[in-house]
Amino acid sequence: MSKKYYAGIGSRQTPQDILDLMGKVAIKLRDDGWILRSGGADGADTAFAQQLERTDVEVFIPWRGFNGIESDLVGATNRAFQIAEANHPAWNRCSQGARKLHARNVHQVYGWDIDPTTYSQFVICWTPNAERVGGTATAIKLAENVGIEVFNLANADVRNRFEKFVGV
Repeated sequence: MSKKYYAGIGSRQTPQDILDLMGKVAIKLRDDGWILRSGGADGADTAFAQQLERTDVEVFIPWRGFNGIESDLVGATNRAFQIAEANHPAWNRCSQGARKLHARNVHQVYGWDIDPTTYSQFVICWTPNAERVGGTATAIKLAENVGIEVFNLANADVRNRFEKFVGV
């Protein structure tokens, strides 16, 4: 049986009630055989991953020691940097650190190998006012480029759907 992946990401400013929902969604999806892909950032990324064992999550970190996280998925491939550059509206204005973060986002959506057979099958996120901002905007664009569905919990209908999914 092939593995099933999803990306659980979002703003560092995600409200606490949404963070709680993200944790419940992560547990339910784990119980249904899904593997989380995340970036280890404070807020949404951490909310999805904190209840899971290391075997239930792939955490892509932009550099060793990022947020004190231990992961074997450090940095980004050259291909991820190329994809991030092609999709970021102001790549030439990004610092090296920002570029590493955006390239890391490529792996959250497309996996380490960037092989369509192992892409994340959907993205769950939260952004302020359901707008595309920050690194989450890059991940949303990457997902939509290849037809991966994005569920933004800032949208009331999406939130209600996931609350029913976890029985809240």
